[in-house]
Amino acid sequence: MVDVLEAATAGLEAPLAALHLPSLRANLADLRQRAGGTRIRIASKSVRARGVLREVLGDGLRGDETVRGIMAYSLDEALWLVESGCDDVLMGYPTVDRSALARLGADPLALESVTLMVDDPRQLAIAREAGATGAKVCIDVDCSLRLGPVHLGVRRSPLRGPDDVAPLVRHAVDSGFRVTGAMFYEAQVAGVPDDVRGIGIVKRLSMRRLLGIRRAVASTIEEISGRPPEIINSGGSGSVAESAAAPAVTEVTAGSGLYVPGLFDAYRTFTPRPALMFALPAVRTPARGLTTFLYGGYVASGVPGSDRLPVPVAPAGMHYLGREGAGEVQTPVHGEVAIGGRAWWRHAKAGELCERFDTLHVVDETGNGPAVVDRWPTYRGEGKCFG
Repeated sequence: MVDVLEAATAGLEAPLAALHLPSLRANLADLRQRAGGTRIRIASKSVRARGVLREVLGDGLRGDETVRGIMAYSLDEALWLVESGCDDVLMGYPTVDRSALARLGADPLALESVTLMVDDPRQLAIAREAGATGAKVCIDVDCSLRLGPVHLGVRRSPLRGPDDVAPLVRHAVDSGFRVTGAMFYEAQVAGVPDDVRGIGIVKRLSMRRLLGIRRAVASTIEEISGRPPEIINSGGSGSVAESAAAPAVTEVTAGSGLYVPGLFDAYRTFTPRPALMFALPAVRTPARGLTTFLYGGYVASGVPGSDRLPVPVAPAGMHYLGREGAGEVQTPVHGEVAIGGRAWWRHAKAGELCERFDTLHVVDETGNGPAVVDRWPTYRGEGKCFG
């Protein structure tokens, strides 16, 4: 695939980001297949480009029966997506943005289209004070695995099960909010590669623990609100099949699986098909066997480590200098590329790359060979920075 990207973008100056459209479409088809008919919601933080969202969900961002809805990471972003046509945006995280909450409360269309995420009464109070009473809310339930004093998974919600959830649901209903469901993000299953020592048993134990909890929380919401939950959200790109098959789950979330970044190379549940790469220009040769590229310090979030660095793809054999890594304005590597030439890389994570580029050059394999068939601005390219 690198040869295709190189041929299509040969006349463009690097640095640049290129999206291989056939791979993106194949990855979407793979996600559909793994979901087995369970609805897929697209995680915008892992995409960060409206052109890609339109490719996946259609021009109006409405989707179809099996791929529908967006999980947003910012309420400002959610309101913007509603303006773009999306009628189903689930916040993936709580918000205390009072100005955005005020706009939500003043917009009847947004109130019907956006669902807030909550796990604490204070979040509801802030929303109510800002004028967003009547908004739809979803309860975030913690899915980490605890074995004695050991905590496995991310630190998210303080709510662990139905007994924790019930008081918040009751408080939300009494305060005039509409409780539409619950989210269960099993990060230690969806977001950890399969080559991590001992992760297999962690994933199995985590999924087993959640079987009864999801159903119990769904029953609690129905009992208190008087309506069965519309949303029981679970999973991520790394656990689509497992989460989709679980009882009570109505939808799974996926986003990274569209681009397939470097961290996904070690998953065994599906075949990685990278769709998004970036090219850097070689600008000097500091010593024999070494090449320095312009920029490149696009380090992924999470626990600092070598797995958070961009993955060198082509030419083959490139690897970092141990004491420098990927740099702010230059990246030296072991490997030889002529000055003026370029190399291709993949980001360790998905949408974060779009914070470094304003344009995705969309490459397709046409009747006349590989070609750039479109240019989609990233969120940054549209002047949006949601954090």
